Amino acid sequence: MRILFVPALLIAGSLLAGCASAPNEPTLTLQTAKSPEQFTACVMPRLQGQAQGPILSQTQRHYRIVVPSSVAADNVIEAYKASGGGKVFVYERSLLTSGFGAAAKACV
Repeated sequence: MRILFVPALLIAGSLLAGCASAPNEPTLTLQTAKSPEQFTACVMPRLQGQAQGPILSQTQRHYRIVVPSSVAADNVIEAYKASGGGKVFVYERSLLTSGFGAAAKACV
């Protein structure tokens, strides 16, 4: 019985550690000549066309597009104002949403 307990405990611990450590580093960082408003206007129709259900929020200097996931952490695109355009950070956390990063690249 103890022989089965140790591997089961190790597997459970590794699964919990994987769930607790969602990546905080962007998977893609892009520089664009477009303003965050222009970039967002380009990306939103592409994501909606892929039936991903993006949710847009904004502040004065920042736009955020979130594609919710019921399986993994949400995918996020953040666009900030920068000198000469904008800076875009893509957090692609789910492998199920193909084309998420490609939509951001296409709009740069």
